[in-house]
Amino acid sequence: MIDRVDKADMAPLERPRWRHRLSVRLFAVTALAVMAAEVLIFVPSIARFRQEWLEAKLETVSVASLVAQFGDAGLLLTPEQEADLLEALDARLVAIRRPGETKLLARASDLGPVSRTVDLREEDASSSIGMSFEALVSGGNRLIRLIGPIGDGSMSGEIVINERPLHHAMLVYSRNIFLLSLSIASFVGALVFGALNYSLLRPIRRMVAAMQRFGRMPEDPERVIRPGAREDEIGIAETELAAMQATLARTLREQRHLADLGLAVSKINHDLRNILASAQLISDRLSTLPDAQVQRFAPALIRSLDRALDYTQSVLAYGRASESQPKRRRVHLRLLVGEVLDSQSAAPERPVDLVNGVPDDLELDLDPEQFFRVLSNLVRNAIQSIDSDEAEAVVRRVTVSATALPNGDRIVVEDTGPGVSARARENLFQAFRGSTRAGGTGLGLAIAAEIVQAHGGTIRLSDDATAGARFEIDLPRSSA
Repeated sequence: MIDRVDKADMAPLERPRWRHRLSVRLFAVTALAVMAAEVLIFVPSIARFRQEWLEAKLETVSVASLVAQFGDAGLLLTPEQEADLLEALDARLVAIRRPGETKLLARASDLGPVSRTVDLREEDASSSIGMSFEALVSGGNRLIRLIGPIGDGSMSGEIVINERPLHHAMLVYSRNIFLLSLSIASFVGALVFGALNYSLLRPIRRMVAAMQRFGRMPEDPERVIRPGAREDEIGIAETELAAMQATLARTLREQRHLADLGLAVSKINHDLRNILASAQLISDRLSTLPDAQVQRFAPALIRSLDRALDYTQSVLAYGRASESQPKRRRVHLRLLVGEVLDSQSAAPERPVDLVNGVPDDLELDLDPEQFFRVLSNLVRNAIQSIDSDEAEAVVRRVTVSATALPNGDRIVVEDTGPGVSARARENLFQAFRGSTRAGGTGLGLAIAAEIVQAHGGTIRLSDDATAGARFEIDLPRSSA
C-alpha cells in the first residue's frame, strides 16, 4: 500500500476547484452517457406508446361494430344514441369499413376539417417515429382521421378524434421516461463513480499527495512512495514512481556530498597550489646547482611538481561556474591553431612534431578564447600521451586539421601515441573518470565537451584511427 501522508504535509495541499476535479468530470460523463443511452431508447419507445394508444382507441370501435349488426337489420341509431356513442368514444366520427362497404355509425354535426390521416396499416418504424415527434410538437390542436384493423382483422375502423388527449398522454409518458432516465443515470453514475473512485481516483490522489510530500524533501528516503501489490496499470505506476523517486533521492544525496566534497577540495587545492608553487621555485633553483646527483633527480622532481600543480589548477577551474555563453566572432582557424601549437611546442623533453593542417582560407564562427582552450586541452593530452612512450623509433607527431562537411565543418586532432584504452573510452568526457592517460583527471576533455556543446557541435573519439587517438569536432554550418 502507499504510505500514509502526514497531516502536516497535507496541510498546504492545493486541491482543484470542484468543477475542475476529475471525480466531478467522471460523474458527469457517466451520467451523460446513461442519459444518451436513454434518449436512444426513448425514440422507439415513444413511437410504440403512440401506436398502442391509437390501437386502443380503435378497439373501442369494435364495441360499436355490434351496433352495425342491428343496422343491417334496419335498426338505425337515433340522434341521441349517436351523441352518446361519440361522447363515449371522445370522437367526432365513427365508421366501420368492410370490403366494398363503409358503414357510418355516428357523426358530429360540427365535424370540422381533418388535418391529418393516420392509417396504421401503412405505417412502418421510421414513419411511426416521425409522426410521433410530429404529434409532440403540434400542440394537440388538430383533428386526425384514424384508420386501422379492428376485431379479428376482417374489417377496419375509422374514427375522427381530437389529437389533444394523445398529445397529453405522450407528454406525461415523456415526463415519466425523463424522470426514470434521470434516476437511472444518477444511480448508475453514482455506482460507476464509486467503483472508479475506489479503484482509480483514490490511488491517483494518494500518488499525487505522495509526490507532493516527496517534493518538499526529495532527499529523505522515507518519503519515497511504497507501491502496493496491485498488478494493473496503477500498480505499475506506483512501482515506476517509487523507482524514480528512489533514484532521484539517491542522486540528490550524492550531489550534495559531491558539492560538499568539491568545496573542501577547492579549499585544499587553493592552499596546496601555493605550496606547490613555492616548491617549484625551489626545485628550479636546485636544477641550477652543479652537483651531479642534483642534476640527475631534479628534472624528475620538476616534472612531478608540474603535474601536481596542473592537477590543482584543473580541479579549481572545473569547480568554478559552468562555461559562459560563447562570444562568437569570425575566426581564421589556421591562425588560431598556430597559436595553440606555439603554446605547446616546448612542453616535452623529447620534441614532438606539431603539424598545422588547417586550410588557409577556412573561417569559422566561434568563440576564439573558448576554442583555444578546447584545442589546447586536446593537443596537450596528445603530447602527454606520446611522451609516455619511451621507444625512440616511434613517430612523435600531433596533427590538427579541418575539413568542410555538407552541413558543417570538422576539426580533427590526431596523434601517433599509444591511443586510448578501452576502459578510458567507457567514461570519456566525464570529469575525474575519463582521462586518456594514467594519473590524469579527465577535466580537460570534460571542459572541451562542454564548450563544443555550447557551440551546438559534437566531439567524439573516432574509431577510424589506425594508430594513436583521433578526436573529431563537428560544428554545424549554422553556427560555423
